[in-house]
Amino acid sequence: MMMINQCGATMAAKPAWLQALMAETFFGACLLHENRRKCEKNVFCLHCCLSICPHCLPSHRSHPLLQVRRYVYHDVIRLGDLEKLIDCSHIQPYTINGAKVIFLNYRPQSRPCKQGASTNVCFTCDRILQEPFHFCSLSCKVDHMVYRGEDLCGILHRFDESDFSYAQFEGLRGEGLKGLDEDGQITPNSMVDDSSQFNEGSSCSNTNDLNPTNVSSGTHIFKRKNKTADFLPAGIVLSLSSRRKGAPQRSPLS
Repeated sequence: MMMINQCGATMAAKPAWLQALMAETFFGACLLHENRRKCEKNVFCLHCCLSICPHCLPSHRSHPLLQVRRYVYHDVIRLGDLEKLIDCSHIQPYTINGAKVIFLNYRPQSRPCKQGASTNVCFTCDRILQEPFHFCSLSCKVDHMVYRGEDLCGILHRFDESDFSYAQFEGLRGEGLKGLDEDGQITPNSMVDDSSQFNEGSSCSNTNDLNPTNVSSGTHIFKRKNKTADFLPAGIVLSLSSRRKGAPQRSPLS
């Protein structure tokens, strides 16, 4: 069982895999397999420091592999996977479809947030956060430490390659990865309702943000759309707005 020591760099320098992970573009079409279905690059090779698609997996069979997922056009990684590589403390996690995830990079805000004296915000991008978290994404934490000249070796973990082996992708479904739907979401059978604006305990709201319905210890639970809503039988149409109250019926005078 091989163990990997990540701390080849010193002080604030980022290891190659971490630098590439935060800079890499995911869910674009793989140029090597662009003529095949399910060719989105949603796996990161920790050895080669690049993103690959499901069809590239056999070529990286002996390399440690990390699966990247997507929520509302932003890349996320399961907390259970990421915390084996790096200390994720003080990064706000989210629970999406039952899985705790961490955002890989910060999410741009369409307008500045109104911050009060007691507002808890990300140290890097000023996004409103729940207590007691300091960062909204992995990149915000790493960039903050680099800016302050702190030693990244203190947050990098020695990890076992068997935790990121090719075996985790053996359950392929068709030509795609198991557990991903057509859009690369976390689960194939659930929909997340993001129609409302996300207000993280303040007056700041953003249509690009998430929509928590329950907050507990900094973890947000998201609504699922009910796909089994009741509908009227076909052919029956009721127009309540067009119904008018008829004239009262009176008995004829006797």
